[in-house]
Amino acid sequence: MQVAAKTREPSDLTTVALKAYARIAEAWGLSVREAASLADMSESTWKRAKKPDFAGELTKDQLLRLSAVIGIYKALELYFSDPLAKSWFTRPNTGPLFAGLRPLDSAIEGGLPQILSIRTYLDALRGGA
Repeated sequence: MQVAAKTREPSDLTTVALKAYARIAEAWGLSVREAASLADMSESTWKRAKKPDFAGELTKDQLLRLSAVIGIYKALELYFSDPLAKSWFTRPNTGPLFAGLRPLDSAIEGGLPQILSIRTYLDALRGGA
């Protein structure tokens, strides 16, 4: 018996990623500017993208950013209890990756490589890397 592999359409991935990211941005209390910058899109695109009827596509870079941010959120939820899990990303941090910046600002400034570094850092903290 053959089982066909279920593949997701790019629009399905975009919808799921944007819905999850919008919830995370809200949970972290990100401004429109911060959420858009972290996702590497303009503020006007972010405002359209968070609506359920968004028909646009995301670049591979944007999808990878959203995926990594979702992973960061999940790691924080597993590693810390509330309210620290919700505020960690937006609080100044003297850790080796952040030099006193908020992880959010560090991620926006450093782009995808820094976002992935933060994800790896958190995975290592909780023993996953």
